[in-house]
Amino acid sequence: MTPLEKINAMQMPFATLKGVTFIEAEPDRVVARMLVRPDLCTAGQTIHGGAIMAFADSVGAAATVINLPAEAKGTTTLESKTNFIRGAGEGTILIATATPIHRGRRTQVWQTRLETEDGKLVAVVTQTQMVLA
Repeated sequence: MTPLEKINAMQMPFATLKGVTFIEAEPDRVVARMLVRPDLCTAGQTIHGGAIMAFADSVGAAATVINLPAEAKGTTTLESKTNFIRGAGEGTILIATATPIHRGRRTQVWQTRLETEDGKLVAVVTQTQMVLA
């Protein structure tokens, strides 16, 4: 099973609810897309910060899963930090690209860049995932 097939076979109900689609997956890079729908927006038809953070969390978690040691039972987010750069309006497609900063036996740290399809940076999220034994 390829890393992308593994991610797409996982049960991630909240990612599904948000409309997250995984489009690339390798051990060093996971990419997903999400449409900014009205129900993900705050006032002014702009994506809610929590929706941005939740999108990045799903992508970072999926990246961790395909990098887990064989004996691991799963992963959970320990910490997440978001730098918001600009908003994204309703109808915008966001692309999230997660790359590793650290992949250890007990923790993994991922940085996820969220950009519009035309490459405008919306946010950068750094998250620490705990490897569950």
